Amino acid sequence: MQQRALGNTKLTVSELGFGCMGLTSYYGAPADEDEAIRLIRRAVDLGVTFFDTAEAYGPYTNEKLVGRALKGRRDSVVIATKFAWEWSADGERHLNSRPDHIFKVVDESLSRLGTDYIDLYYQHRLDPQVPIEETVGALTELIKQGKILHIGLSEVGPNTIRRAHAVHPITALQTEYSLWERGPEAEILPTVRELGIGFVAYSPLGRGFLTGEIKNVQALDANDFRRSDPRFQGENLDRNLKLVEQVEQLARKKGVTPGQIALAWLLHKGNDIVPIPGTKRVKYLEENIAATNIELSAEEVAQLEATVGKPVGARYAEGGLRTISRD
Repeated sequence: MQQRALGNTKLTVSELGFGCMGLTSYYGAPADEDEAIRLIRRAVDLGVTFFDTAEAYGPYTNEKLVGRALKGRRDSVVIATKFAWEWSADGERHLNSRPDHIFKVVDESLSRLGTDYIDLYYQHRLDPQVPIEETVGALTELIKQGKILHIGLSEVGPNTIRRAHAVHPITALQTEYSLWERGPEAEILPTVRELGIGFVAYSPLGRGFLTGEIKNVQALDANDFRRSDPRFQGENLDRNLKLVEQVEQLARKKGVTPGQIALAWLLHKGNDIVPIPGTKRVKYLEENIAATNIELSAEEVAQLEATVGKPVGARYAEGGLRTISRD
C-alpha cells in the first residue's frame, strides 16, 4: 500500500487507515476481543500503518484494545487518539479541554495504549469554554515532553484551525467526509490545504450506508447508534437509498463493490486525504484495502458527484450536532 504524508509534516501514514471505534462502540455489540486483535494485526500485515482510536470509544476500552493488538508492532505503526471529554460518576460526559485536564488524560491514554508516546493527539471536539490557544499551548508542552509527536483537531471550522495553527503547526484535521458528506469542500479543505495541514476523513463509507448493505435500520443491532441517525430514518432512508443506487450502478459496471467505489472516489480527491474506514470483519478489511487499486476516470468521478448528490437528513442527531463547531 502506498504512503501519504499528512500535510507538510514528516508524519507519513498508509493511504488508507483503520478507524477502530466500531470494534467497541456505537455500531452494535462490541467485537469479540480476540477477533478484534486478529483483525487489527491482519491490517498491519496488509500494509495499514495508521490506527485511529479515542478515550471516548467505550469509553476507554478501545484504547486498551488497540494497545494490546499493536503490542510488539509499535515501531511500525502510527497511533492517533483523542481527548476532550470528562465523565462524571453517573456516566454523564461533558467537554473539558483545560490544560490541567489534558496533562492528566494524556498519561491515562498512554497507559491504556501501552506506549510512551502518541503519534497524533487530537482534540476530539472543541471546548467552547477554553480558548483554542490555551488548548494548543498545552499540547505544545506535551510535544516538548515527548508524550505526543503531532497535534490534530476534529470537527472545527476555518477560524479555529487558523487560530490553532498560529500557536503551533497542526498536523491533521479530522472530519467526516465521503461521497455523500461533502461539506468540508466549501471551506475546510481549502483552509487546511492553504496551511499545509493533512485531512483525515472519518466515516468515508457514510456509516456503512454507501456499501449498499443497509436497507432497513431494523436489521441493525438494538444499540447501534444509526437507529437514531436522521439519514437512516423513514422517508429519509428511502430517498437516500436512491442515491446509493447510483454508486451501485458504477460498481456493477466495474466489477467491484459500492463501498470500494466510495473509497476510491475519496482517494482520488487528493493525496493529502487519508480515509479511515472501520470494520469488524476481515472480509471487509481486505475489500477496503483493495479499493486502493481501483482507478476512476475523471468522467466517472464527475458522474458520481453529479448523481449521488446531497443526502436527506442531518448527519447527526441534535445532541451530536451541538458538539460540532464550524467557526
